Amino acid sequence: MSVGTVSQLWRYPVKSMGGELIESAQVDGNGLAGDRGWAIRESGETRTARQIPQLLQCAARYDEAPAGDRRSPRIAFTLPNNESLLSDAADIDQRLSDALGKEVVLTALRPAEDLEHYRRPPADPNADQVANIRQVFGLEPDDPFPDFGDLPLDVLAQFSTPPGTYFDAFPIHIMTTSSLNTLADAGGGDEVDVRRFRPNILIDTGNAEGLLEVDWTGKKLRLGEVVIEMRTTTVRCSIPAHAQREFGSSRAVGRALIEQTKQHLGSYCNVVEGGQINVGDEVELLD
Repeated sequence: MSVGTVSQLWRYPVKSMGGELIESAQVDGNGLAGDRGWAIRESGETRTARQIPQLLQCAARYDEAPAGDRRSPRIAFTLPNNESLLSDAADIDQRLSDALGKEVVLTALRPAEDLEHYRRPPADPNADQVANIRQVFGLEPDDPFPDFGDLPLDVLAQFSTPPGTYFDAFPIHIMTTSSLNTLADAGGGDEVDVRRFRPNILIDTGNAEGLLEVDWTGKKLRLGEVVIEMRTTTVRCSIPAHAQREFGSSRAVGRALIEQTKQHLGSYCNVVEGGQINVGDEVELLD
């Protein structure tokens, strides 16, 4: 059954930095070629905008074409002050550290076998873990915790990202225009922007209404040559409400997510069949 068309394709060369809008991509079991091919590391751990919000004020694009077997080629950065630099600059780590206000290093993907690269450091036994979770998800004291569904919590408890990737949980993240419109109508208003949510694929679902991805959980979609399995709805932390290069922070978006969607918007997916995907491709919901 046809449910829409591919409206936008996004690739994010560096985890938590602004990405690039592209017309087509090769997809394999690791997602879009080049997606999250690099990450910023601090104190030996992969960081996101949750720890370094200034990452959202940076943008990155590939200076050389990525491929499934060449996942971390050279990238070009735009820093918060609009200065440009390349990832192979001799002083890249120092310039990124100066821009982000922390001592960081830029790191390409490592093999999945390099478990120590991805492993989380031991948790601070004196830390208030409940307070930390509330901060990560932008929750007020009376707000309920979101349902973490089918996220691989056992893996994420040990590793900052699934080994061999810099994804939060799964290799593909999709959203529908229906879900964005629903969030806007529920209180997010004009501040709802797809860039806040950092999907790989935006599906134009026409006049359809509601949070379609919720109904699609467990099913498969065909997009051009690619087939993906909808594993679980995307649990939203506080990042969509943060300021980015193109817009300011939005309490309205954050509260609409908490109060109207239970902080679930979009879908995390695995790749069943790889291939090429293009803007304009028909999207079919499979039995």
